[in-house]
Amino acid sequence: MKSPIDPSLAIEAKAITALAFRNGPIEDLHAGKVCSVCDQNPEFSHISNDEMKRIMKAAVNAMYRLLWQRDHDPEAYLKSLTLGERYTLRWDDPEIVEARLPKQPT
Repeated sequence: MKSPIDPSLAIEAKAITALAFRNGPIEDLHAGKVCSVCDQNPEFSHISNDEMKRIMKAAVNAMYRLLWQRDHDPEAYLKSLTLGERYTLRWDDPEIVEARLPKQPT
């Protein structure tokens, strides 16, 4: 049986994602031109290691700030979520999928 989506939790998840990922370095990559050679070709890496590191560092920093706000400054946290929600009004709601274990680092 499929679990129902909690609408307020879905809004919060989308807002956090916008604040942690969409408005970070990944937006710079997304805004560039599409590569005519590698577009849609899974054989090619589409993000360099340095770009991936920048994306993840920015996401961790944003997530830490948001989690800190949630625990220490709830008013600021709600303001952040309100801002994040403005970016996600047309986004799909989350889907509950079985958790996958990540690849082990090499």
